Amino acid sequence: MMLATPGLVLHATPYAESSVVAKVFTRQLGVRSYIVNGVRGARGRVKQNMLQPLTSLDMVVYDNHRTDLNYVKELSPRHPGQSSDPVANALRFFMTEVLYKTLREEEPMPQLWDYVEAQASLGGQQAAHVPIRFMLMVAHHLGIEPLDNHDLRHPCFDLQEGRFVPSPTETTLPPHLSAMLHEYLAAPSQPAASSLQDRTDLLNALIAYFQLHLSGFGNFHSHEILHTVLR
Repeated sequence: MMLATPGLVLHATPYAESSVVAKVFTRQLGVRSYIVNGVRGARGRVKQNMLQPLTSLDMVVYDNHRTDLNYVKELSPRHPGQSSDPVANALRFFMTEVLYKTLREEEPMPQLWDYVEAQASLGGQQAAHVPIRFMLMVAHHLGIEPLDNHDLRHPCFDLQEGRFVPSPTETTLPPHLSAMLHEYLAAPSQPAASSLQDRTDLLNALIAYFQLHLSGFGNFHSHEILHTVLR
């Protein structure tokens, strides 16, 4: 059957002479892989920039649950003229890598989809807190969200345990980063003021947290570019 759904592009690879296989995070179906015809070549009907990381599309797709690879019948950009701001681009690459390494072809996550699409267009000063909030939102939807039991008796966040513990160990964050993580968890829309270095250190810690709790997360690279453009 055919189904209309918005989608966010995660990855695209060449296929046959003029097509690509695109892995797409769809709002209706979750992560799916599609053959998109007529992309490559001078007469391609689909522009390659429509399949850049985290481009938001309106799609009409064939949905056959007996195969892992379906076809796209129609697609068009939901937001023509997507920002080329370097911060917004770096943020999109970062979010794409997180999603590509964490989402599996399972059930839809419409609330996460809505959140990701809204964040994908942010740039400039708006982007300062987005990477940390984004990783915590993904962790929440994947069921690995850190437990916010922070108090005077539990001041140190343990990356291995996923909760705040009484005493420092080899896998705990320093007290100031632990307190900062608590602030993000307690009030994600209004994080306390923090320095660029502290945000960088906390984001690196969250990447390590994902690597500890998700098999296949593995090596991660896009945050290095993000750190550079946010300076």
